Amino acid sequence: MMAKIKAGLLSLRDLFATAWWIFLLAGIGFAIAYQFVEPAPPKKIVISAGSESGAYYHFAQRYAAILAKEGITLEVQASAGSLENLERLKRDDAQIGFVQGGVVPPKEDPDAEDDSGLLSLGSMFYEPVWVFYRGEKGNDRALTRLTELQGKRIAIGQEGSGVRQLAQQLLSANDIPAGDHLVGLGGLNAAEELQQGRIDAAFIIAAETAPVVQVLIRSPGIKLMSFAQDRAYQRRFPFLTKLTFPRGVADLVRDFPPEDIKVLAPTANLIVRDDLHPALQTLLLQAASEVHGKSGFFQDAGEFPAYMDPMLPQSPEAARYFKSGPSFLQRYLPFWLAVLVDRLIVMLVPIFVLLIPLLKVAPAIYNWRVRSKVFRIYGELKFLEDDLKNHFDPAKLDDYRNRLDALDEEASVLHVPLGFTDLVYTLREHVNLVRHILDKKEAAA
Repeated sequence: MMAKIKAGLLSLRDLFATAWWIFLLAGIGFAIAYQFVEPAPPKKIVISAGSESGAYYHFAQRYAAILAKEGITLEVQASAGSLENLERLKRDDAQIGFVQGGVVPPKEDPDAEDDSGLLSLGSMFYEPVWVFYRGEKGNDRALTRLTELQGKRIAIGQEGSGVRQLAQQLLSANDIPAGDHLVGLGGLNAAEELQQGRIDAAFIIAAETAPVVQVLIRSPGIKLMSFAQDRAYQRRFPFLTKLTFPRGVADLVRDFPPEDIKVLAPTANLIVRDDLHPALQTLLLQAASEVHGKSGFFQDAGEFPAYMDPMLPQSPEAARYFKSGPSFLQRYLPFWLAVLVDRLIVMLVPIFVLLIPLLKVAPAIYNWRVRSKVFRIYGELKFLEDDLKNHFDPAKLDDYRNRLDALDEEASVLHVPLGFTDLVYTLREHVNLVRHILDKKEAAA
């Protein structure tokens, strides 16, 4: 038993002595490949949404519920709106944020490299610009142009919100300057002030199902502006899309609106830091497809998410997702397993490129190494045989015998794997063959 163990250890020693350089090269290959392995995605990320009563916050909560099923915690932070979301992203206080189209001004040089450190995962949904105003008693004429709001008190949204920035842009384009008549109110607060008659009009940017929109649509004396110049606005502000709020879509019984309403809409864009893990970007897009992919008042099924607003460079992960959907692994495996397999694939490169080809060569090298021990003794034996045949000297009989005995002893203690022992026995037979030649030479002398 001990002999077998000893023979096995010797074989392992020979194998290591033969193949150590193969394992060294493979180890170097693994070390290099590891430099290209993506780190594991974090378990917790932060999204900066809007106010707790707004659509951004509502959708972020739905994202959080979907990501929680995959073991990822999405912390939802309330904010004043798009501008504050951008600031948080730049400070790395959040990794994800909703940003309204048009908030980021277009670059003067379209070919200039973007250095903001932010990427766009695409547009998630339309954000209609609703301009509600109080109808004048005895005057049923509908307002269709922003210039008709000249001199009126207008709610344009709170500081830091995207609606405020857009409202200022649109009013400025209609020669309505900033002043005390522009009130920093938004959402339900603006709706209440409009209902009470303390303001004359209000800019609201929200989905058609948002509570503030539903409240104002049903408020007596409150009317919704239809943009007669919608095509002109779309030309002047490329981030805006002209939409139609169909007649009767809000209330079929009351036939509201009584006619088609032309509205303008930027898109809500999901912006991420460029260092957000690629797997998390894809997971967010899958969640966005589930939340925003259905049809609505203004969109068709499957229209969102899509890259519609080029205010920031498109994420490479988003480009791949829009082209071919989620990766094969994320389509069929749980998120954590897909990430693990994706990371291990990089580590398989050294195995296929280095280790497997080298291991195919290793048996031949091992075979040569073991046989070389026997062949070395054969070389000495052949030299002795030639010496006996061609330069026999009777005075060296003892030297000849000592050399043969030494070769026989060396062969008998030669450590080779069991599969090569036939070489050793054959060698010892050949030593005896040369010994017979020596005996004949001695007899003849």
